[in-house]
Amino acid sequence: MSIFYLLLVALIQGITEFLPVSSSGHLILLPQLTGMQDQGLTIDVAVHVGTLGAVILFFWSDVKAGLAGIPRMLTGRIDTQGSKLAFLLLVATIPVIIVGLIAKVTGLSDAMRSITVIGWTMLIFGLVLYWFDKKGSSVKTASEWNRRDAIILGLCQAIAIIPGTSRSGITITGARALGYAREDSAKIAMLMSIPTIMASGLLLGIDVVGEANIDMMKLAALGAIFAFGAALLALTLMMRLLRSISYAPYVYYRVILGLILLTIAYT
Repeated sequence: MSIFYLLLVALIQGITEFLPVSSSGHLILLPQLTGMQDQGLTIDVAVHVGTLGAVILFFWSDVKAGLAGIPRMLTGRIDTQGSKLAFLLLVATIPVIIVGLIAKVTGLSDAMRSITVIGWTMLIFGLVLYWFDKKGSSVKTASEWNRRDAIILGLCQAIAIIPGTSRSGITITGARALGYAREDSAKIAMLMSIPTIMASGLLLGIDVVGEANIDMMKLAALGAIFAFGAALLALTLMMRLLRSISYAPYVYYRVILGLILLTIAYT
């Protein structure tokens, strides 16, 4: 794999992981549309680790509180901010782990890796995001996140197993539908990404055990660094822009890309 292609994969993963435009969809499309060789699972794991590092750093104060609250949560004491956050993230992650395992075991995850599927999900879920972003109220903050909403958003996140849906996009859509403000919707979605990326990385990591060599590990480390930088930049810009604009620019991008992909798929 060339350094250029590695950089391209890392930048795509880093930029799109936290934007509501589907990182998995873009990574699937890259080799299909360019004719280049698929980057493989080792690089996939590496760039996911890079984006994980970026979101942990960006939300470090919340992550620190959640980690500190794990012991209390494990003993059933959901009585602090940290233990509550740890519990809600656990609740919200369970559905996507179950659905992800089912999709992997049944082969469904591979069957859905097509331009047609990605085209439709880009278009449909982009329009759904637009609707709820425009019609949804902004009466809730991230501090008001509760068990009921965690279950609902966890089920929303599980839908993102379908390529092109966008994990961040569907959880932001669900949060806006539940009445959370734009910035708070994004914050909840980003915090939910941490255990989800960890679970996904662990699942993918099991498949690559024994495959990696020294050269591949060097490329993986480089990819992780590139993805970390791109993800941190994209996350910072998005959170700042949400103070003054809606999610409309991301919707326009999704709709245009979806229409292009469907045109390619059906012609």
